[in-house]
Amino acid sequence: MKRTLPSLAWGSAQAGMALTLASTGWLVSGLSPSPLVNSLLPALGALPALLPLPAQAGRGYGLQLASALILLGVSLKLTGASVIWPLLAVLLFGIGGQMSRLPLQLQLLEAERASLQTLRLGDSIGQLLGNLLTGLLFPLGKAVLQYANSLVLLLPLLPMALASGQAQKAGSAPQRKPTAPPAAAPIPLEWRSTIQGLLFGSLFSLLALWVRKVGAGSCLDFGMVLTAYGLGRALGGTGFGPRLPQATPYLLIAALLAITQAPGLPGWGAVLVFLPMGVLAARSDGQLVASLKSLGDEPLRWQILERSGAIGGLAGALAIGAVAQVLGLTWALPIQVGAFAMAALLLPSRDGRPISS
Repeated sequence: MKRTLPSLAWGSAQAGMALTLASTGWLVSGLSPSPLVNSLLPALGALPALLPLPAQAGRGYGLQLASALILLGVSLKLTGASVIWPLLAVLLFGIGGQMSRLPLQLQLLEAERASLQTLRLGDSIGQLLGNLLTGLLFPLGKAVLQYANSLVLLLPLLPMALASGQAQKAGSAPQRKPTAPPAAAPIPLEWRSTIQGLLFGSLFSLLALWVRKVGAGSCLDFGMVLTAYGLGRALGGTGFGPRLPQATPYLLIAALLAITQAPGLPGWGAVLVFLPMGVLAARSDGQLVASLKSLGDEPLRWQILERSGAIGGLAGALAIGAVAQVLGLTWALPIQVGAFAMAALLLPSRDGRPISS
């Protein structure tokens, strides 16, 4: 039971983080109709992953809680209708998460003796729960209820974050051999992973604005779309379904995106389309990692995918925001369909080659 509680606190925190970020996406789409402004939100959220931030659990997690409080203040209209505050809060939230995630994981793996599989399960379930709550809570109490609940979900992990911070200061924090290369050999930037990150970053950067403005949907619809996609990714990560040629997931995602605009398709049909889309995205990740065997072992290859994907995601979010700002939001989806179809021609390869090392 003692070992179970820290793992539950970790899963609760992941749900709180997902709820915070998804709720802020919907909040910003209501504060500003500008595609470029809305694309800044995921870009700022991805930026901290590229910064050389210190690993400090206590300060980092405290920064996340402070950011959640700022967002609660925005939802209570204490800061006015300015979009600056939620954008700033998301940046600080991402910085805090980047600072605290690794030390907390090591604390759970070493001191609390949790397994890596348990942490990954907590990530998946927490993400699903947070996205589901985004849609379910908004009709009941708007953004105020969303952020109040995100704070409740974040709090159980705070004692562990503080304890980890104290252990770091005392020099008794658990040590673990890194799976990444040393500082002299940084993780390389791989071009196919970067392009794939660009595709998915641009796809989801304007999703809330699209659901609100073009689809005339509600936050419930937005939350259900995220939940369906997350469930699909969880299923795809288990190897669910037949093995596909490397180009096929991109072509199928392009087709599924086109189906969402089919005349007469009910709202629940558009939501369900994101379930197989999530499966295909996870399968694409796995196939891409498998093709990078010449770059190192599997943990390193996943780190290459994540780092390259984060850079691509940041660029993709800003690019689609700028294009939609000039051409109009309705052009975003046709561009996405064409981009995924083009990726089917460009990305499949037997092996990956780094851009830089």
